Amino acid sequence: MKKKLALLMTGLLVTSMFAGCGKSTKNEVTDTNGVVESVDNNTESKELSADIVVIGAGGAGMTAAIQAAQDGATNVVVLEKMPITGGNTTRSTGGLNAAETKFQEAQGIEDSVELFIQDTMTGGKDLNDINLVTTLAQNSAAAVDWINGIGGDLAVVAMFGGASVERIHRPSDTSAVGPMLVNTLNKKMEELNIPVLTNTEATKINLDEAGKVASVTAKDADGEFTIDCKSVVLATGGFAGNIEMVTKYNAEYSKFMNTNHAGATGDGIVMAEAIGADLVDMDQIQIHPTVDMETQTLYTEGVRGNGAILVNLEGKRFVNELLTRDVVSAAILEQPEAYAYMVFDQKVRESLSAIEKYINSGLALEADTLEELADKMGVDKDSFVQTMTTYAEAVANGEDKECGRTSLDQDLTTSKFYALKSAPANHHTMGGVKIDTTAQVINKDGNAIPGLYAAGEVTGGVHGANRLGGNAVADIVVFGRIAGTSANEYVQANGGNTEATIVVEKEEAPATPEVDGNYKDGTYTGTGKGNGGDIVVEVKVEGGNVVAVTLTEVHETPGIYEAAEKSVVDAIIRTQSTDVDTVTGATNSSKGIMEAVANALEQAK
Repeated sequence: MKKKLALLMTGLLVTSMFAGCGKSTKNEVTDTNGVVESVDNNTESKELSADIVVIGAGGAGMTAAIQAAQDGATNVVVLEKMPITGGNTTRSTGGLNAAETKFQEAQGIEDSVELFIQDTMTGGKDLNDINLVTTLAQNSAAAVDWINGIGGDLAVVAMFGGASVERIHRPSDTSAVGPMLVNTLNKKMEELNIPVLTNTEATKINLDEAGKVASVTAKDADGEFTIDCKSVVLATGGFAGNIEMVTKYNAEYSKFMNTNHAGATGDGIVMAEAIGADLVDMDQIQIHPTVDMETQTLYTEGVRGNGAILVNLEGKRFVNELLTRDVVSAAILEQPEAYAYMVFDQKVRESLSAIEKYINSGLALEADTLEELADKMGVDKDSFVQTMTTYAEAVANGEDKECGRTSLDQDLTTSKFYALKSAPANHHTMGGVKIDTTAQVINKDGNAIPGLYAAGEVTGGVHGANRLGGNAVADIVVFGRIAGTSANEYVQANGGNTEATIVVEKEEAPATPEVDGNYKDGTYTGTGKGNGGDIVVEVKVEGGNVVAVTLTEVHETPGIYEAAEKSVVDAIIRTQSTDVDTVTGATNSSKGIMEAVANALEQAK
């Protein structure tokens, strides 16, 4: 039979060509005019094949696939168990750490590869693999150039915790790096016609008798299938979203909430270990210090980097806000009620566009005066005002005697004033599959597993006992590129490119009503609650049926809501009802769209 799978965010279909189980089957095929017809398949069973299978369509996986294609690979396929690409990369808010870049030079920032290595090793408590860290730092500037070269935007350099100098590279509008990066990678994937099989979970990596990569077993809604291949790039992310796995490796962290997307469950680590891969640093789990306790929204480190301070319920500062994440997290946990407020002013707000999402979502307390903000925070008013006065004086004098902060750019005296309630949450798993500097996966005997490569959070060794903010994005791009290049070189040394059997075919037909809606014809507007603010939709009814739903206003994170927009809207049109399933990984967006459409249709009854 023919197997159709959506290529996310491109409006295209991916068609996997393989025959049924030795018997005739009828399947629907859409021709170039959008007409659906049935065809017979009488051929014998045939497995899919690819030269390189990339498991995971997050930042590392898509980077590896693109780099392999740029190096000359012609038969690459990406498997993604979630309905959307991006993984945790979509949620990344900071930027990419890089040393000796042209952007640092333009801003007069003196940095070096050696200092980058030193900061990373110190931050990781010297548990890191020095060879991997060196590779990360040496290739970091090229990573920035590569992202910008494929249409990305990393042009602003700023300060982040654990860095000796300004090193983190962010979008020029100071927005979150993740959505920009995922959108850039998706567009390049589309341009290169690299197929992505979403809602397709890899379950096993198979080796031949010689111990070389031979195939990948996967499953989707239609069942299990196999893709024969020469090489695999494992890029499935970490395991912070798997509480059982977290408990297994470090039960201390089982008590914390989690910032990861739903797919971060350690599948790749399990698959790699099953074929003898060595694991390193599995007990090393990082908690991010500033996360909203109710929504689990992660507040970018850029808020503190751009000037915000932390105060406790006594209205007092208690830590240098730009120390490493583990130190700041530990300090917050020692405070009354184990949370703190991140406080900033209008100037800091205007310096970082990522803050707008927090304010639009209703997460920020805001006030015209410090006294009013203290009341809203529920902290001691006199103590808080004195804290803010003391900090303003420290900025003016260029010395923070209270907590030893050295980046003193904002005195936090410009109304309005804001506060974000923050507490630590599980954020990144530093441990994972052992790799070498060419991204080859190493087995328990210390030897490379032929044809198997890995990149990103699925690997261990790069970050040691603590990851510096900005190093994860550097990691996925640097080692994603290395993995893609290494996988392609392996293919070329073992028979070369073969003809693709999984190809981008044609545009997906739009959804059509399957039942009568019985609504009044017209165009209606409705509003629902989304993650970053209201979702506003325009619903078109013709012949009594909903025929189109358009999102006219949306504040959701790009790379997350698109799957809900497509899947939920199609389901509403097909069923003429807003009682449809949500999209895994985009639940809040799904619910917001359904609420908005339901409100619009109230006017059409």
